[in-house]
Amino acid sequence: MQLLRIGAVGAEKPAVRAGDSYVDVSDLVGDFDEAFFGAGGLERIAGPVAERIAAGQTHALGDQRIGAPIARPHQILCIGLNYSDHAAETGATPPDEPILFTKSPNTLVGPYDDVRIPRGSTKTDWEVELGIVIGRRTSYLDNVEAARDAIAGYVLVNDVSEREFQIERGGQWSKGKSAETFNPAGPWLVTADEIPDVNNLDMWLDINGERRQTGNTRTMIFDPYFLVHYLSQFLVLEPGDLINTGTPPGVGLGMKPPVYLKPGDVMTLGIEHLGTARQTVVGPR
Repeated sequence: MQLLRIGAVGAEKPAVRAGDSYVDVSDLVGDFDEAFFGAGGLERIAGPVAERIAAGQTHALGDQRIGAPIARPHQILCIGLNYSDHAAETGATPPDEPILFTKSPNTLVGPYDDVRIPRGSTKTDWEVELGIVIGRRTSYLDNVEAARDAIAGYVLVNDVSEREFQIERGGQWSKGKSAETFNPAGPWLVTADEIPDVNNLDMWLDINGERRQTGNTRTMIFDPYFLVHYLSQFLVLEPGDLINTGTPPGVGLGMKPPVYLKPGDVMTLGIEHLGTARQTVVGPR
């Protein structure tokens, strides 16, 4: 299935994509949130959704706003320098263990929402990433294979970053990651069973129509299953939690000289099987 949330900010309703249309499931579930995933919601709605599609009970998407495909999660966990080719472009040594930092859950916005440059920023950057959505409460997984059953699905993410705040303001990465609008996600969450090989997905990002990032998840240093198992040894993963898994080369920080976002720039990005997104950059409040 492909889950999406439709409607104005704060009033999104849960739906399931059906080609160019969608099935409204707001009478079946309150939202795609911790309660939904934790109570086996994916399995519970599969039958009714199939029945409604067969009966033609679908709706045209039209120009309705698409929000993030999950409600605000308990936590957004992020992995740094997780692509060997991205580590090379930054001059960093590939890590022996995953680099973990957090991103404020209130950074989550929809795939076509504006991205706002924070006050005082001169180094706001882009990062196309594969996002993992956790499907059940998870801790101390016995092995990497067990991680497969803990994953609800995957989502396209833009891990927007302010590099001065991240690198030059005391070494706390979260300061450069948690400004408002800094985590566009979607357009939809694709359940794990619909992804042929999560370790071989093409990904890309353009700025104003010019290709900046081109990559593939096969160059990940730590793949999604390893990451979920690894993180479960240190903290409890809740249903609906989001894990951003790192970015391929082509970020503004890695250009010579570095290039950063400015108001009016348009970011267009996509990952194979997960759809595409588009965000316009706007200035500070």
